[in-house]
This record gives sequence, C-alpha cells and structure tokens, in this order.
Amino acid sequence: MLSVDVVNIWTYVSTMTRSEPRPYHHGNLRQALLNEADRMIRSSGVEGLTLRRLGARVGVSRSALYRHFADKRALLIAVATDGFRSLREKLVEAWERGGRNPEAFRAMGAAYVEFAVRNPSHYRVMFGGFLDPEARNPELVSEGGGAFQALVDAIATLQRDGYARLDNPVLLARHAWAVVHGVAMFGIDAQLREPGALEELAEFSIEQLRAGLARTRKE
Repeated sequence: MLSVDVVNIWTYVSTMTRSEPRPYHHGNLRQALLNEADRMIRSSGVEGLTLRRLGARVGVSRSALYRHFADKRALLIAVATDGFRSLREKLVEAWERGGRNPEAFRAMGAAYVEFAVRNPSHYRVMFGGFLDPEARNPELVSEGGGAFQALVDAIATLQRDGYARLDNPVLLARHAWAVVHGVAMFGIDAQLREPGALEELAEFSIEQLRAGLARTRKE
C-alpha cells in the first residue's frame, strides 16, 4: 500500500491557495519569497507569477527582491532546484528506510508520486518546460541529476544483489521515471476523480515496474 492516500493529498493541496498578501516581517527573505511563489503558482499558474506581484504580496521593495532573484527565470530556477533537492531526499529516504531491496524500490515509486502530488507547484516548474534549456544553472543541473542518480543507484544495487535484470541501469531508470511521472501527472491534473482510483493506479504501476525489473532465471 502507498504510505498516504494520494487522492486525499491532492484534495488537500488543491485548496491551499491564497489571494491575500503575506507581509514579510523577519527571518529568511529568500525562503519567504520561494514560499509565496509556490502559493502564487498554485493559485494562478506559472504564467501568473511575476516579480512585481511577488514583492507586493510578501511586502518587500524591488531592490530587496532583486538582491535574491534578478528576474523571473532566476526565481523559477530556484523553485525547481528546491524541488529536485526535496525529491532526491524523499527517494533516498524511501530506499534506505525500506532496506535497499525490491520492496524499497516500490517505496521509492510511492515516494515519487507522493512528492509530486504534495508539491504540484514545484513539480510543474521542474517538468513543465518553463526553464530555458540553454541556461544550465550548475546547482539545478546538480540537484536534477542527483534525483535521477538516486534511482540509477538503487537499480544498480538491485542488480548487484541479484534482484534485478542486467539491462542498462540508466535505461531502466528512465523507464521507471517515465511511468511514475505519468501517474504523478494524472494526480496533479486530477484526471482520476473516482475515490481511490489514483492510489490504485499508482500501486498497480509501481508493482508492474518492480515485476518487470525482476531478474529472470536465465540471467
């Protein structure tokens, strides 16, 4: 079973939108800006996010805002970087906590879908084509690669321990990523409205991935 009911999570996070400003008073301004950007994307989409509106909602001057983010592109890069970092941490946690075995691989799939549905704003920025592919930010490249490498490393460990078929681990990881990404987008876009339908699809898809990864006797 998934560790959470992803359908209920989506119902919860889809209501977490605010239209009123959130004046900034103290603490980490950069994080306050990222938090408010997340809320704005939830309510208005990436297209509705502007630095001017963001500064007004947080209650800071343009000069203070531009000290952290020179433009919208820089802000989106920061949102995506935070997203990939969190995703990597969730995947690694699921793998380690699950015992680094086939069941842990299933837990990674569940953790991926859970992350996407809990963090739809980050996920859309990470994979929605809003980032300029020509502007390769080193930190973003590192965190994005790290999230994918966590999956590659898990598959390589399963292969080494005799659990997984001996195909190219990078290709296997890309296949697994494509499957859970598709399930995640069903959840984010609320395409499966029947109670429990998304959870059922996630469990079925992840089990099919695990079974397909299993090493055959001939190997």
